[in-house]
Amino acid sequence: MIDLAGKRAFVTGGGRGIGRATALLLERAGARVVVGYRERKPGRNSVGGDLGDAGVAARVVTEVVSTLGGLDILVVNHGVWPPDDVPLAQMTDAQWETTRRANLDAAVYVCRAAIPHLASGGTIVLVSSTAGQRGEAFHADYAATKGAVIALTKSLAVELAPKVTVNCVAPGWVDTEMAAQPYAGGGRRAIEKTIPLGRVGSAEDIAGPIVFLCSGLARHITGEILNVNGGSVLCG
Repeated sequence: MIDLAGKRAFVTGGGRGIGRATALLLERAGARVVVGYRERKPGRNSVGGDLGDAGVAARVVTEVVSTLGGLDILVVNHGVWPPDDVPLAQMTDAQWETTRRANLDAAVYVCRAAIPHLASGGTIVLVSSTAGQRGEAFHADYAATKGAVIALTKSLAVELAPKVTVNCVAPGWVDTEMAAQPYAGGGRRAIEKTIPLGRVGSAEDIAGPIVFLCSGLARHITGEILNVNGGSVLCG
């Protein structure tokens, strides 16, 4: 039912995990897709660079628009999650700045650069986290930046209406490289015991709702946070 033929999409953080699964699903739905990597990858439409730098983000978006001839869909998926538990009182300025730059600054810079190019009827989907809604002890940097992405979503939804819809997907635990450390040993099994559906999500489980929000089926949805967490965090 989802037909994105003729749509032009840019997916950041598309080299692996949720971003890669989203890019592949968008292509299956008929969209033309450019994928953003931290460094350019050969062999397919891709752009590279540190999106936490405003100038780089502007250059990357310009390349995307030039390649596609315009832009209909923007999926802001990139980010980092420092895996070690660090109390805020012991967190270094370097860790805070790195997380903020990757998760929040880069999202702002990409959106700022892309908005003028989005066609009427276009859409933005940002990827946050359940941590942005309920917080995450010993990962305050991650939770704070993902909470800010949620606030950014709601702000842009009003700013860009009615021309462009803006929504957010908030995953819980997902089977990606980012979570390898907490899954080690018996960690994954312990985490899955806290999830009503009994398992961590796959990258494809998150990509599906993202692509839904990019489609005409979601044309009357904006400013929403779609939770995809197997029931582990029941946010309204």
